[in-house]
Amino acid sequence: MTMADAIARKLQDALSPREIEVRDVSHQHAGHAGWREGGETHFEVVMKADVFAGKSRVECHRMVNSILAEELASSVHALQLTLSS
Repeated sequence: MTMADAIARKLQDALSPREIEVRDVSHQHAGHAGWREGGETHFEVVMKADVFAGKSRVECHRMVNSILAEELASSVHALQLTLSS
């Protein structure tokens, strides 16, 4: 299972989004901080979930970061999040 698949699965299980797309964009950061050979370090997440309704952008980002804390502490260097309800 790729890291993108693992991220999508964790977010799906925790937040039950209506839409979710996770893309590995590591190739766009080759040679930059946190990048490693083979990728799977930088990700873009686009997600629509009812749980985000009425929450600020910071609150939504904190929810996702909390769910992915293990990945962020180990192999994932960066997440670009586009979240909506």
